[in-house]
Amino acid sequence: MIEPQRTPASGVLKVSAQSNPNSVAGALAGVLREKPTAELQAIGAGATNQAIKAIAIARSYLSASEIDLVCVPEFTDVEIDGNVRTAIRLLVERRAAAAPKTAT
Repeated sequence: MIEPQRTPASGVLKVSAQSNPNSVAGALAGVLREKPTAELQAIGAGATNQAIKAIAIARSYLSASEIDLVCVPEFTDVEIDGNVRTAIRLLVERRAAAAPKTAT
């Protein structure tokens, strides 16, 4: 199982195609319990898939704390080994959970 890599300077959770979405979700939920925003970074379809699954799982982890999530995706360029790559940056923000819907 590959854990999410946290960049110390920026607090970015780097997600790979081999990342365990439950582990990423736990890390994400931990950050969002302490701060109003968190950032995930993924390069490639597989990594982006794992990141999106992690956000969905983190929502369930945070629901007992009445925290819901909003995700804002964008492209960003990152340098890896001297090469510029396009990554997906997922800014995740917490918000108060919506009141449960009542049957009509």
